[in-house]
Amino acid sequence: MALSPRLVLASGSPRRLELLAQAGIEPEQLLPADVDETPERSEHPRSLARRLARQKADRARFVLAERDELEGRLILAADTVVAVGREILPKAELEDDAIANLRILSGRMHRVFTGLCAIGPGSDRHRLRVVESRVRFKRLSREDMDFYIASGEWRGKAGGYAIQGIAGSFVVRLIGSYTNVVGLPLYETVSLLGGLGLDIHGRTRAPVPETAAT
Repeated sequence: MALSPRLVLASGSPRRLELLAQAGIEPEQLLPADVDETPERSEHPRSLARRLARQKADRARFVLAERDELEGRLILAADTVVAVGREILPKAELEDDAIANLRILSGRMHRVFTGLCAIGPGSDRHRLRVVESRVRFKRLSREDMDFYIASGEWRGKAGGYAIQGIAGSFVVRLIGSYTNVVGLPLYETVSLLGGLGLDIHGRTRAPVPETAAT
């Protein structure tokens, strides 16, 4: 049996770290990847999530190679995109962004896409997944919006909200993975990492043959 690889998470997101901990997985190190998250012209939200996850994984791999720390490392990267139809909602950094997002989301169904990209130890091959969930918000009153803006929970969040906080009370319906909406779909993530040989059950295992397309 091969030794379990050491996991590097190409993200500084506390939410993703907490979700991995929930599954009993602790990365050896965090290596946030700074990439331009601007959508390309006419880019579909699903394609954006997939592309950014791959770019983040590649960036982390480059940094590890430069440090001569690549050997035995399994890299995981993720990116979450919120969209209404084909309209991609920005991460909210300013109150105006958050208010605009809430107005679009109010009373409507939207989709949350999380792209996952993993690169196994000693490999240039990418394993990619995109997970989709659908969420419907209630019709938000002005008081709802003002209260949420005052909370500050929207800062830096895809689509301008965090479902694990106050915005959870806005959700009328959710179809798909809840943890995907938080920022890391746990079932798919654990399956992906386990397939690349990560010790997820307290024992070592060899990676399964790679079959996913790059």
